[in-house]
Amino acid sequence: MAEPKGNRLLGALEVSSRLRIDPHLEPVELKLGTVVCEAGGLLKHAYFPEGSVLSLLTVLENGSAIETANIGREGAFGLFAAMYSRVSFNRCLVQLEGGMVRCPIELLQSEFRNSEHVRNLFVSYSETLLSQVQQTVACNALHNTEQRMCRWLLMMHDRAQGEALPYTHEFLSEMLGANRKSVTMAAQALQSAGLISYRRGKIRIVDRAGLEKASCECYAIVKERFDAFLIPPSTAVQGNTSQRKR
Repeated sequence: MAEPKGNRLLGALEVSSRLRIDPHLEPVELKLGTVVCEAGGLLKHAYFPEGSVLSLLTVLENGSAIETANIGREGAFGLFAAMYSRVSFNRCLVQLEGGMVRCPIELLQSEFRNSEHVRNLFVSYSETLLSQVQQTVACNALHNTEQRMCRWLLMMHDRAQGEALPYTHEFLSEMLGANRKSVTMAAQALQSAGLISYRRGKIRIVDRAGLEKASCECYAIVKERFDAFLIPPSTAVQGNTSQRKR
């Protein structure tokens, strides 16, 4: 049976679970900025990007919001709901357009209850996503806007497979939780250094190695964790993980 194209988490499911899940996967096409679910919203589906990127935003009482994590083809939005409740703790929106499929929450809840392999996989991914949230919190608090922008652009460059990124300074300021002036100054500095080019709402990475050097350590730390989550250490996971695959 062919793997679902693009999503690593779906591709890591054991065959028996895939046979039950695959017939219920539904392609979804959503535009940039579309809200998938509001904070406190009831989730009916989990969403598995296959080229798109989803952003998780923490929303404050005054309506302001800041990104605390993003999800690409390595993972899914809605797994916490599948494991525990059906309520989203974050606002989730489309950060990069592309392929995506969704699966009914009830089906994933059943797989989580009945399959040790699925439980191990979902918990491993959720722990890794939580580590991204924690690293992002530290980054936002301790690193300057230019370093944070480098981290964010590198993560998006990975997901966009080298294509130009369709973001305005206003959108970047919302994602980074920084004022627009500081974002504009950071973008100008990166462009002057020859690391990026920016024109008409399109950002292109010109010097990838230079951008990595200008970034804080947070990008490399998060990337390493996501590269490894499908093969967690045996000391951290009980049961059989031998069928997991990248």
